[in-house]
Amino acid sequence: MTRDEARALLASMTQSASLLRHMRTVELVMEAYAPQYGESPDEWAIAGLLHDADYEPFPEEHPKVIVGKLREQGLEKIAHAISAHYTKWNVPYDTTLDKALLACDEITGFIVASAQVRPDGISTLETKSVIKKLKDKSFAAKVDREEVYKGAELLGVDLATHITFIIGVLQANKAELGI
Repeated sequence: MTRDEARALLASMTQSASLLRHMRTVELVMEAYAPQYGESPDEWAIAGLLHDADYEPFPEEHPKVIVGKLREQGLEKIAHAISAHYTKWNVPYDTTLDKALLACDEITGFIVASAQVRPDGISTLETKSVIKKLKDKSFAAKVDREEVYKGAELLGVDLATHITFIIGVLQANKAELGI
C-alpha cells in the first residue's frame, strides 16, 4: 500500500478534522521513529495514519474494520500493530512496530492537547511541562496515562526522551498541524 492509497482509504472512512489531525500527527511521529529502529518509514507512517481510521464510523468495532481491510490486502504487519495499539485488547506485541504504535498514540495526542493550551502552541512546549500535565488527571482526562507509561516501557524508551522526540517532530510540522 502506498501512502496515497492509505490516505484514500482514510478519507473514505473518517471526516472528523480533529481525528484526521490526530492520525496525521501519529503518522509523522512514526515515520520519524522508524529509521532509529532500522525500519521502513513508509510502513510505520501508514500504521500511524490508519490506526484509528475506523473509529469514527465504527466506534464499537474499532479497530476490527480497518484491521480486516488491511489483512485483505496482505498487510498483516500493519494490521497486527493496529490491532495491538491499546493494551487492554490483550493482543501480543510481537514487533517493534507494534510497540512503537502503542508508545506513540496516546502520548502524541496528549502533547498536542498540551500545546493547544499554550499561547505559543508547540513552539515553546517543554518536556517538563508535558510530564507535569501527565500528573494532572483533570487535564486531557480521556488520555489513558497507563497506556502512555506502558507504551514507553514496551518500546524501551525513557518517557522524557520519548516526549522530547515527539515534541521535536511536531514542532517541525507545526504549520501544517496548526499547533
